Amino acid sequence: MSKLHLSEMAAVEARHPEIFTRPFWSRFRMPLIVLGAILYGLYCWWFFAIGAVFQNANWSLAGTYLADWVSYEVRPEIRMADDGTMQIRYPRFSPLGDNPNPDWVIAMRETVTHRIEAPAATAAQPAVKKSATSFMTAGAPLGGSTAAPTGEAKAEVRTEEVVTRAEIVMSGSARIEVVPGEVLVRYGDESLRVFVDGKTVLPDGDALPGWATQKRPGEKIVLSFGMAGWAEIEADEVSIRKRFLGWANFVFDTQSPFFGKSASEVMSLIASGERIDPSRSNLSLAWNNVLYNSEWQHLDVWTKLLQTIVMAFVGTVLATLVAFPLAFMAARNITSNWLSNQLTKRFFDFLRSVDMLIWALFFTRAFGPGPLAGMSAIFFTDTGTLGKLYSEALENIDDKQREGVKSVGAPGVAVQRFGVLPQVLPVFASQALYFWESNTRSATIIGAVGAGGIGLKLWEAMRTNSDWENVAYMVLLILIVVFVFDAISNALRARLIGRMRT
Repeated sequence: MSKLHLSEMAAVEARHPEIFTRPFWSRFRMPLIVLGAILYGLYCWWFFAIGAVFQNANWSLAGTYLADWVSYEVRPEIRMADDGTMQIRYPRFSPLGDNPNPDWVIAMRETVTHRIEAPAATAAQPAVKKSATSFMTAGAPLGGSTAAPTGEAKAEVRTEEVVTRAEIVMSGSARIEVVPGEVLVRYGDESLRVFVDGKTVLPDGDALPGWATQKRPGEKIVLSFGMAGWAEIEADEVSIRKRFLGWANFVFDTQSPFFGKSASEVMSLIASGERIDPSRSNLSLAWNNVLYNSEWQHLDVWTKLLQTIVMAFVGTVLATLVAFPLAFMAARNITSNWLSNQLTKRFFDFLRSVDMLIWALFFTRAFGPGPLAGMSAIFFTDTGTLGKLYSEALENIDDKQREGVKSVGAPGVAVQRFGVLPQVLPVFASQALYFWESNTRSATIIGAVGAGGIGLKLWEAMRTNSDWENVAYMVLLILIVVFVFDAISNALRARLIGRMRT
């Protein structure tokens, strides 16, 4: 091949300048796009103050929330009385049951005799009637009646067992020792001594260690021990929050006769033990205790999860059945009537332009809370979306197959059956299965606004801001259902599409 001379190249460049001189946009398009993306990212960083958000975020609080998903707390409280005695109390619904005595709480007890001053008994005086000429009769008490003492205060002598010293083992490196008027905390190689007098909290020393905080002098001191838990030292009380990994009482609650027993003991009772309840077997009693566990509410959670699954399935099936015939009316190449095309397409636009959550709020107001509102919301939204997708699939079919069926004199219904459906049915089935899988997740969200299912129960657990382990339990169940449905959907889609193409 001979090379072009400079004169010939100049002539070609003169005739075709667009080849040799690229426009500015063509030469710098990619650098400008990258620069624009960088500038937009910087603008978003500044506008939303992302840097300040990360800087001011309370990461320790976020860590505590995450820990609450996979752990639980036991909360003993050590109350200090004015007479130099102490009491250890647990919340009413403690994970340890009605009579907790954990080995990590070491208490020294003594039997002492108290002299308690009981208040004098009181009696109510009758109300004084108002005078006809004045607002109140002179000397009448305010409010119409008073309580007058009927006797002198009485002293009651009480003998009881009290705590004189308590030691809480938070972890291998953290301990809290409490005696009347004083708290000694050891954490690692550091220690903190705190004096309490019923009114103020005074640390011994000027500086607190990094794991202790006090907002203002004299107020409570908060101690943080990482994953082991935390504690608060107040003027008359020490509150302990010891954390344990796992979900407390997941199988049996504290009211169950099987509570606190090992798995082997439970199996032995079920297999050969004497009946705990004469009216039923131990197996039936154990299963009943699991289902009606007051802390985890397994039966209610599973029932709500089944409602969510049924809600997603029924809503998707109804939407598919309605969208299928309407899509033929919306497709221009199937239905040649312009008015019918436009009305159907605008109907689809109306249904899908309103978000599923808004539809759920509307139907919750119309039908009341429950699965019916959720099914209706899914049905309306998916009818619009599937109708649009189906009509677009119909408009993109190959007309040769339809013309071939029509050329043999087949009626219109047969033309659609043999010339159109074989091309679009795999797409229709695939999209319907995907929406069924997706609606299983969406049903959880709309359930939170009152549309029933596990979403509402999940929202109720989150609102308490304390039952995060229950939230984790329900989220785990939802994930399992989504994974299973995803596998089923993929398998059905592969088998259905493969069978239709063979």
